[in-house]
Amino acid sequence: MSWISKTFSSSIGRKIIVAITGLFLCSFLVVHLIGNLQLFKNDDGVAFNIYSHFMGTNPIIRTVEWGLLLGFGFHIYESLTLWRRNQAARSVGYVSNHSEQNSKWQSRNMAFLGTIILFFLLVHLYNFFYRARFGELDPDINNNDDLYTLVVSSFHQWWYVALYVLAQVALCYHLLHGFKSAFQTLGLNHRKYTPAIEVIGYAFSIIVCAGFAIMPLYFFFFTNEQGDPLSAVAPLVDSINLALK
Repeated sequence: MSWISKTFSSSIGRKIIVAITGLFLCSFLVVHLIGNLQLFKNDDGVAFNIYSHFMGTNPIIRTVEWGLLLGFGFHIYESLTLWRRNQAARSVGYVSNHSEQNSKWQSRNMAFLGTIILFFLLVHLYNFFYRARFGELDPDINNNDDLYTLVVSSFHQWWYVALYVLAQVALCYHLLHGFKSAFQTLGLNHRKYTPAIEVIGYAFSIIVCAGFAIMPLYFFFFTNEQGDPLSAVAPLVDSINLALK
C-alpha cells in the first residue's frame, strides 16, 4: 500500500477529504442559490428557464457536474466511514458522559443531520434534475424546457415544501459545525483568525439556508398555481423586480 493510500485511508486523511469536499460543496451552494434567485423575477419563469437551459447544455457545466457528483460521493462515504469508526471506538461507553457540556448539539448529530439532507437530496434530484435531463418537459415561449412550471407545481405541494424547509434547517446546523471544522482540519486554525472564520461560517450557514428555504415558502404562501404573485404581495414583488433591473 503506497503512502498516499495509507494517508487517505487513515482517520486524518479521511477528515481532510471530508473538509475539502465540504468546502467545495459550499461553493456549489452559493452558485446554485444565485441561479435559483431567477425564480423571483416576475417574468413567467423566462429568466429561470434560460438559466436552467444554460446549466443543462453548457459542456463546461456538464463536466463540472461529474466533479460535483464525485464531491458528494466522497463527502458522504468518508463521513459515514468516520462516523462508524467513532461509533466502534465508543462501543464501551463511560460511566458518566456529559457530552452536551463538551460539544454543541450539531457536532454530536452530524450523522442524523446528514441523513436528512441525503434523503432530501435524492428526492430533489429525482424531482428536478432527473426529470429535467431525462423527462419530457413542455417548452416555454423561448422553446426552452419549462422547468419553472415544474418548480411552481412542486412548491405548491405542502409535503414537498415541508421537506424542503426541514432539509434547509438540517443543512444550516450541518454547516454551523462543518464550516469551522473544515478549516481546523486543514490546519487553518489560528487564535487571531479562527473567531472570524466562525463568524463567517455562521453568517454563511444562515444566509444560504434561509435563501433556499424562502423559495418554497414564497411560492406556497404568496403565489397562485401559475406562480403569479397574489394581489396582496404583487406591489412588493414589482418593486423588488424594478430594483433588480
